[in-house]
This record gives sequence, structure tokens and C-alpha cells, in this order.
Amino acid sequence: MQNYPVSVIIPTYNREKFLSESIQSVLSQSCLPAEIIIIDDGSTDATRECVLSFVESSPVSLSYVYQENRGPAAARNLGIMNATHDHIAFLDSDDLWHPNKLQKQYGLMLQNPHFKISHTREKWLRRGEHLNQKKKHLPRHGDIYKHCLKLCAVGMSTVMMKKELFSEVGLLDETFLCCEDYELWLRVAARYPFLLVDEPMTIKQGGREDQLSFLYRIGMDRYRIKALEKLLTEVPLTGEQRVAAQKELMKKLTIYGNGCLRHDKAEEGQRCLDRAKELQQVTTVRQR
Repeated sequence: MQNYPVSVIIPTYNREKFLSESIQSVLSQSCLPAEIIIIDDGSTDATRECVLSFVESSPVSLSYVYQENRGPAAARNLGIMNATHDHIAFLDSDDLWHPNKLQKQYGLMLQNPHFKISHTREKWLRRGEHLNQKKKHLPRHGDIYKHCLKLCAVGMSTVMMKKELFSEVGLLDETFLCCEDYELWLRVAARYPFLLVDEPMTIKQGGREDQLSFLYRIGMDRYRIKALEKLLTEVPLTGEQRVAAQKELMKKLTIYGNGCLRHDKAEEGQRCLDRAKELQQVTTVRQR
């Protein structure tokens, strides 16, 4: 069986019940990757034993790396730094891949070498039941920057990208406890188009209380605002990109600010609304 020069990075934290199935979905690919790197972000369950049970029989290099708990961004960054191949694919430890995912995605990237990053469609499950996606959640092809401003438009477990891209845009921001993927895709999409594999090659399993989307569901708007502020401050943008980012930031500041006022966080809410007004004035001047 052919092995592709792809490093698969699987960060995990106390996911022994799901990790085996995720690893197996990689080992069952029609074309295997060159290596699988499991980053254990300080698990206290039997994650280590779970991974080691695959090592002897694995047909590809399978490594286990432990770190003290530092969050998903730090875990993925450690995986990136340990990766030894030109292409990197990410898989969350509770998600699964279609058996032809690597073959299809890597093949399309070879056919379209001007793309440095690609993603696939997803099948969503909530507590094991199929969940229909809204139109706004469907992944897109090409210039997806404006789509990325509105929401996290790229599923981490769907991505394959050239490792060299990280030297150009930087690693994940480890100060983000959640929405670290949203922040990264903003930086990437501002510079590069995305190749879409228009088939559901990734199975995303959700609806559990241990997931970051649940744990930080109240604070996610705050992290998205932080990501947009960082984008406007640190990333070279075209005039059109900057205006679009400012408008989305104004929208998120207004929604979050009004929400704070309704929940007895008057100081934080007013600060957000004042910032939104400042941006409105700047945007109005730029558009004249």
C-alpha cells in the first residue's frame, strides 16, 4: 500500500473512549500517511495505554508525545514542530475520516499545486444522530476570507496543508483557550485561497459537554472579537479586507456588548459598544 508524505496530528485530552476509533480511521485509509503523531495534552485517563496498544501493529510510524495540559493550540503546535513531512493533516480525537479521505485530498492537492491548503465537507453527528448543516456552515472554495470573518468556516479535522505555510502565517495562538482555529483561518484566508474537496470526507461528532464548544459557549464571542482585533492589528490586509473585518468586528462587538448589558456586565458591555462606535467612525471616513 502506498504511503503519502503526510504527517497526521491528533491532539487529545481525556478522550480514551473516542481516541481508538479516530486512530483506526487513519489506519484504515485507502492510502496511508507516513506518520501519525498523538499529542497527549495532560490526560489523566488511559490515553497513553490506548495509543501504545496501536504502536506495535501500526503499519506507519505512530508516536506518542505527552505535555502538561496547555490547551488545543499548544498541543497542535507541538505536533506541527514534531512533524517530519511536507504535508500536515489534523484530526481531532473524537472525529473520524472517510476511508478515502487522504487519497482524495492529497491527490487533489497534487493536481492543484498552487493551493497550499485544502479542506473537505463534513458529516455532522450530534450524540450519534445525523445533523443537517445550515447553508452558512457549508465549506467554500477559493477566496473564503469573508466567510471566515463570520464564523469558523473551516473544520480542523478536514484540513490538509503544506507545512511551509506555518512559517509564513505563524503557528496557532496559544493564548486562545477556544476559537484558536477561527483565529488561524483568518490569518491564512487573508493570504491564500482554500481548495475544497466537495465531498463529506470527515465525520464530526458533537453534542457532548466535554467539548470546547460547550465549555466556552458563553465566552466564544469574546475570543472571536480578540481574533478580529488581532487580525486588524497584525496581519497585512488589503483595503477591502480591512473594511470587511472592521464591519464584522463592529457587528460582534455590538451583539456581545448588548448581551453584557443584559447580564449585569455593564462596564464590559459599554466598552464593547464604545469600541464599535469608534470603528463605525473609522469605516465611514475610509469609505468617503
